[in-house]
Amino acid sequence: MWLLFPALAGAELIGACAPRQFTTVTIYDTPAAYVRLEFDRTVKQGAEHSHPISLTPEQVAAALSGVRIKEPIPLVRGDILQRDSVPRIHPAFTDKDVAFFAPLLALALSKATPEEVVTFYDSRYRSGTSREVTSGGLFVQGDELHLILANYRSPTHFMADVGNVDTQDDRLTPMQSLAPQGGHLDFEPPSAKRERPAGGVERLFQWDRRELTVLYKQLPPRPLVELTPKPVAAP
Repeated sequence: MWLLFPALAGAELIGACAPRQFTTVTIYDTPAAYVRLEFDRTVKQGAEHSHPISLTPEQVAAALSGVRIKEPIPLVRGDILQRDSVPRIHPAFTDKDVAFFAPLLALALSKATPEEVVTFYDSRYRSGTSREVTSGGLFVQGDELHLILANYRSPTHFMADVGNVDTQDDRLTPMQSLAPQGGHLDFEPPSAKRERPAGGVERLFQWDRRELTVLYKQLPPRPLVELTPKPVAAP
């Protein structure tokens, strides 16, 4: 146990000191959201990504729509009451998110080189000074689409001092977690998810990398239609 703690602390230090991604091509960019191509420092010779690759927006939409967040079981009554409005297992991306990002991510994959990864970023205000960030990346290897969800509605002021001004630094590191990520990533249908091997040194030093491996060819394309709420009949 005493040997494990320094290893985890070292992994956290490495993550904090890791260099930011190097942007090569910008597909879409606003202050609130972007899709970019970035140089992937983890690519090894002989194991490059299967880029460029032609996927339709509907294929990418099918992959995004299958991502699920499994929230941890709350142990405190206050947390239980607070989470009543959100199902414990719920989609990571709304229909609006999927309709927005799928065409941009498909375009990015068609322009990516074998040494590049596609990154995405979405920032939304929760209050006048507080934002939450969803960000990550994706790449394709063979028949597998790898999706890293580094941040899911992560607060930008995590562990910040009171009165600390907001910054845009989180835009520079879309594949690094801004705060500890609660919950667990899953995929629906389970038959299209390839399980990653557990354990090992490599797994230890990627303790905060939330990654799904999706067999995207098994998924039927999903139309890019934002679902509108049905009108409620008058009593």
